[in-house]
Amino acid sequence: MPRGGGSLPESVAVIDVGSNSGRVVVYAREAAGHLRILASARASLRLVEELDDRGRLGYRGIERAMEALRDFHAIARGAGARRVVALATAAAREAADGALFIARVRRELGIRVQILDSAAEARFGFLGAVRGLPVESGLLFDMGGGSMQVTHFRARRAVRSFGLRLGSLRLSHHFLLTDPPTRAEVRRLREHVLAQLEEAGVPRLRAGEVFAGTGGSVRNLAKMHRHGRPYPITRLHGYELSRGGVREIAETLVSRRARKRERLPGLNQDRGDSIAGGACGILALMEHVGAERVLVSGQGVREGLAYGIDGAELPSVPDVRDASVRALGRRFAGFDAHSAERRAGLARALGAALLPRGAAELREALAHAATLLDVGRSVDYFDRYEHAADILLATELDGFTHREVALVSAITRSGDADASPRPMQPLVAAADREAVERAGVLLALADDLEHRCPRGQRLHATVENVPGRSRVRVRELAGWRPRGLAGRFAAAFGRELEVAAR
Repeated sequence: MPRGGGSLPESVAVIDVGSNSGRVVVYAREAAGHLRILASARASLRLVEELDDRGRLGYRGIERAMEALRDFHAIARGAGARRVVALATAAAREAADGALFIARVRRELGIRVQILDSAAEARFGFLGAVRGLPVESGLLFDMGGGSMQVTHFRARRAVRSFGLRLGSLRLSHHFLLTDPPTRAEVRRLREHVLAQLEEAGVPRLRAGEVFAGTGGSVRNLAKMHRHGRPYPITRLHGYELSRGGVREIAETLVSRRARKRERLPGLNQDRGDSIAGGACGILALMEHVGAERVLVSGQGVREGLAYGIDGAELPSVPDVRDASVRALGRRFAGFDAHSAERRAGLARALGAALLPRGAAELREALAHAATLLDVGRSVDYFDRYEHAADILLATELDGFTHREVALVSAITRSGDADASPRPMQPLVAAADREAVERAGVLLALADDLEHRCPRGQRLHATVENVPGRSRVRVRELAGWRPRGLAGRFAAAFGRELEVAAR
């Protein structure tokens, strides 16, 4: 498999020895640095509990970690990882016996574990979390079990980072002592977090800045929030969670006993006693920085370490989108890059002439739908529009908001007049229906025209709007007849369609 540039091996396993949990993820690096997951596993470690009780990881904590690491190492080898990179964070960093634990891992498993200091943890967390988000400037927080890193960034570059001992398990363990927690305990936790943030000098959000979050706690909150309402996208990366939503979940968590809390829909079973402190801590953080919403990143330190092996810096959002779209296409045998490029070019020409000038989001979504239509062809030619639309909702597309992914999917599905509609609320509302249907007709037209042009040729298209009629001319078009597509066009745009072949 080609490496796509840089010195990163074609596959790398990243092992993360966190304060609350550990994880291994094996990645393949594709074009322009895009990461594709080959294998993944997670284990509960709870090292920060051992640390906070005795200042050491202790026998039990180390044995739990070694058992998990043996399993992680086996998974990395089974997935064919060419290189294994391991990191440890707050618990190992603070433990008196942290160096002994690292030495044992190297001696017994042959794995070099790097203990990240707070600055390195923030740097890799920023590189991994922000890369796949469509954001330019703002604040990113990364909450683990033992610590929290907050990074202020501008133009996709880190400006300053703050390391704080405000991890979810640590907050829960120190402040939420009764079951369920008392109001006084919750109040003391909030006051502690606010005081630490103020003392550290964590800044408030400025106008136009985005508040983003990564780590198991915020992702689990997003999962719980999404679980309670209809939502078309299964991926947590890019999910937006309101402060009111965080408050509602936090209040639910602290009002229940631990055994009942663990049965809440969407809650990971091994986070039952840490998620309450995490939710309260995140809510206090949002209050401090003045954030009404948090944009959730499904990526973080592990991805940052995989990206940063060859010194990578954050690419622009358009470059991330382009790499992500191309990487998705190459996963499917039916994807033809040449046809996709020609179809997208036709879609852009049609969109520029027939969609409103202010509808940049719609035109861009149409071009992406035209590019990725062939992923549906890999499943079935006749239902390619529906298959492609469903794949788009379920796959990894970095650099896009959930609204943008849903819009591309909705346009793709609308390309087939016989496709079964799929609810896209709240991302694509009923008010968008007419615009989506028009873009879907243009997608079908671009696909129809591209089929009728000889392969190997670059296409040259012009669109002229005259009273009551749109004239489409493609210099390379071998032939075309109206059929039902002309009627769909007339119904959508209120004008006749005229296509000129050579």
